[in-house]
Amino acid sequence: MSFEHAPVTKGLMMGSALTSIIGGIFDVKHYLHLQLVPHVSRNHQYWRLLLHHTAFSNSSDLLIAEILLYGVGIHIERQFGSVKFASFTVASVLLATILEFLTLILFHNMGINQIPSGPSALLFSILYQWYRLIPPAYHFRIFGIAGSNKAFVYILASQLALGHLPGSFAPAVVGLLTGFIYRSELVNIKSWRLSPSIIRFSTRFLLPLVGSTRAPRRSTRARPETTHQTPSPDIGNEEIIATARPSAGTEETGGSVMREWVNELTGRNEQGTTGVRVPSDSEITQVTTMFPNMQRAVIVGALQRSPNIESAVELLLAS
Repeated sequence: MSFEHAPVTKGLMMGSALTSIIGGIFDVKHYLHLQLVPHVSRNHQYWRLLLHHTAFSNSSDLLIAEILLYGVGIHIERQFGSVKFASFTVASVLLATILEFLTLILFHNMGINQIPSGPSALLFSILYQWYRLIPPAYHFRIFGIAGSNKAFVYILASQLALGHLPGSFAPAVVGLLTGFIYRSELVNIKSWRLSPSIIRFSTRFLLPLVGSTRAPRRSTRARPETTHQTPSPDIGNEEIIATARPSAGTEETGGSVMREWVNELTGRNEQGTTGVRVPSDSEITQVTTMFPNMQRAVIVGALQRSPNIESAVELLLAS
């Protein structure tokens, strides 16, 4: 699977990885998480509401998020289209920010005072769309428990939701709720799109930074290309000798076997323009001695249609 028709997903993966690495290098990850008390309520650091979506606090969460984005986000972007998917991303982040802030206000007395950094809410919102839109590819049963290929994605997502309890569970629930609200008619935001000026700016300046998203082109040829080589004067056009020439006693049998083996390797039996081979004089003489009353044209025709002398003899006996 490639990033073809999924530049926004590729940009999200690259952006999350880059910001997480930069945050670790410059040791600023303590500025990225969202905490109600004292950062928001006392210090009024409201910029954390949006900034905490930009980077993950550890490499394990980043790895799980990258795997989920690659396995889930590409399918949803291809279903939506890049413009709608980008609009859905912006709307989900804004709506999830509001819901996370309300969650901290309502449940901070129950122990949910901070939310780990990272776009977990956006990821679970995308996961909800994947759950609703993409059917399972196959089903299986283990110890009587039915499942599908989607179960492996849900297991990865549960690692992200349960990694830093209770704070990590809040963005997971908020993300699923955001995805549900987007698909429902409670708030009509499905028809909202980014402005054309933002789309033109992104296409002109941001898309080149993402790089190419074209899938690698694989050759559909089942055989290698036929190379045309000029034969040397001492080798006949009807035969390619890959080893030393056989002795006189083995020339009649060894030559035909070697020619058949080389033809099978190079595909000359099926790629030839005429579909027949040119028999040697020794083969014609040998078969003529076996069938003295047979016309020469019939013997040559049987040899041309057969890969070796044995097949030609069987063909003549059956005729």
